[in-house]
Amino acid sequence: MPGITNIMIVGVGGQGSLLASRILGNLFIEQGLDVKLSEVHGMAQRGGSVVTYIRAGKDVASPLIEKGEADVIISFEELEAIRYLPWLKKNGKLIVNTQKIPPMPVLSGAVSYPENPIDAIAAKGVNVYAFDAIDIALKLGNAKAANVALLGVAAKVIGFEYEQWTDAIKQTVKPKFIELNLNAFKEGYSKF
Repeated sequence: MPGITNIMIVGVGGQGSLLASRILGNLFIEQGLDVKLSEVHGMAQRGGSVVTYIRAGKDVASPLIEKGEADVIISFEELEAIRYLPWLKKNGKLIVNTQKIPPMPVLSGAVSYPENPIDAIAAKGVNVYAFDAIDIALKLGNAKAANVALLGVAAKVIGFEYEQWTDAIKQTVKPKFIELNLNAFKEGYSKF
């Protein structure tokens, strides 16, 4: 991995973005890389925006990612993908769960949820990997595994061996949820 890899995980409170960031952090640490993580919670308990910055490389000074510098953005929700698109670098990769969680301005009727946000993003020439991670997780018996299904796709984009990813999952996830998360990862990994 030349230089520094910049990854953002974006979503809303309660979607499991923090666990996903910890899995990524453990993955990078096990590869001998310097890792910096920064979590930003915006009213996370009320469905507000949650952003995690993960930077990994030989020597990482700061955890923050500036606009136009993210190699990969993993979005747990479509509107969050639009909101954080300016942070994606040219030729970066955007992984999106096709879930829609209307924010308060949409719920109150002040604004409307954008129609076909994934199509609008793809029309800008962005490399988009969009799929229903919730559906995968529900078929496995627990909607909370959607975050790790998204990491399955991220593994294809970011790199490293399959076993290195599964080892990071085993190190990070509570023992009683390991099998569920390994299955979710496998399903996401085979998606694209």
